[in-house]
Amino acid sequence: MFRELSEFHDWLAQRRAANTYEVSVVPLDQLDGWGFDPDSGNIRHRTGRFFSVEGIDVTTDHRETASWTQPIILQPEIGILGILVKEFDGVPHCLMQAKMEPGNINTLQLSPTVQATRSNYTRVHQGNPVPYLEHFVAPRSGRVVFDALQSEQGSWFLNKRNRNMIIEVDGDVPVLDDFCWLSADQLKELVHVENLVNMDSRTVLSGMSFLAPSGGDGDALHTTEELLSWFTEAKARYQLDRRVIKLSEVKNWVTSAERISHELGRFFEVVGVDVRATNREVGQWSQPMFAPTCRGVIAFISKRIRGTTHLLVHARTEPGTGDVVEMSSTINCSPENYREFPADRRPRFLDYVLSAPPERVLVDVVHSEEGGRFYHAENSYRLVEADDDFPVEVPEDYAWMTVDQLTNFVRYGNHVNVGARSLLTCIAR
Repeated sequence: MFRELSEFHDWLAQRRAANTYEVSVVPLDQLDGWGFDPDSGNIRHRTGRFFSVEGIDVTTDHRETASWTQPIILQPEIGILGILVKEFDGVPHCLMQAKMEPGNINTLQLSPTVQATRSNYTRVHQGNPVPYLEHFVAPRSGRVVFDALQSEQGSWFLNKRNRNMIIEVDGDVPVLDDFCWLSADQLKELVHVENLVNMDSRTVLSGMSFLAPSGGDGDALHTTEELLSWFTEAKARYQLDRRVIKLSEVKNWVTSAERISHELGRFFEVVGVDVRATNREVGQWSQPMFAPTCRGVIAFISKRIRGTTHLLVHARTEPGTGDVVEMSSTINCSPENYREFPADRRPRFLDYVLSAPPERVLVDVVHSEEGGRFYHAENSYRLVEADDDFPVEVPEDYAWMTVDQLTNFVRYGNHVNVGARSLLTCIAR
């Protein structure tokens, strides 16, 4: 435990110095254990485990473009993202890990107590066991505070889910070298530090409110029942058809021995990395990763309605979304990808968010996305306060929700998308 956050930052610097990391971008055809399938062009591991990179053909009536094809990650197994919580002198503390991921722009970030795919925690790689795993697999001791299957990035994963868990324990827990206890209040401060609290931590921490549940709908504009009806209506109204195809059949993308990239140089690339680390379950490995070509923006517009802060939530469709739409932040996109689009095809409210004066930007912090699959992927997480003229009446695929209402929907899988969950953690008070 740290009395002051300066002590934590000293500890993190010591952990960074205590270990050695090396990540090199290498050609896809030089990845150890990975290869292009000669028939489909798909990228697979020789064991058939971990994940694969394949193609997807998408048709929808709920995006700026009606149809397209793209590479996508297929990882059907469910991983565990779990945080241990223990009270010290009546104050809840979280056991966090200083974890290296190859895609992290600064290598070392704060991860949950356990952050492991099923292939990893079942030791397909024949490496070291995952510390503290016994607290998150049955039979387990401790009180389950939060346990939900949550979606991952629908733009890059097809139907990917991880089990998000918070387990409260009473007994002694040995603290290993790369782990530390941080109070909930300390974590609320640290999420405002650029590229420090990783995506997996942010999504699990969005369930922390269930340690002390809030009240009901209060002075909300809509009841929970009305919001569930709105969400169900959006699922029924819009169409999303996906078909997995061979990676070699993806159109407008160029595949070489080096990488896979879009012919216009937009969106993302598929690259290879070679990794060496002294404090991971295995000391060396190779893998493909998705590398976005520009920084994204994930933003909520907020407005005081009936004396209570509301967030403008979007029912958003992504190619890998499990059930047509999920509850998303007002904006969730990479603006550079839309720079040549006419105004009527740009994401709604994007220009409003980008042009907001500094005094109305209440939160603005840059965070990395999941560093195990995405290379140097960053988003600017923002909370923008609407001006007085911003309407209460909004388009049919948007709805105003209080922070408590949206947080309560986090309890259920495939409701709130990963960007919105991460941003909820950043705006928690």
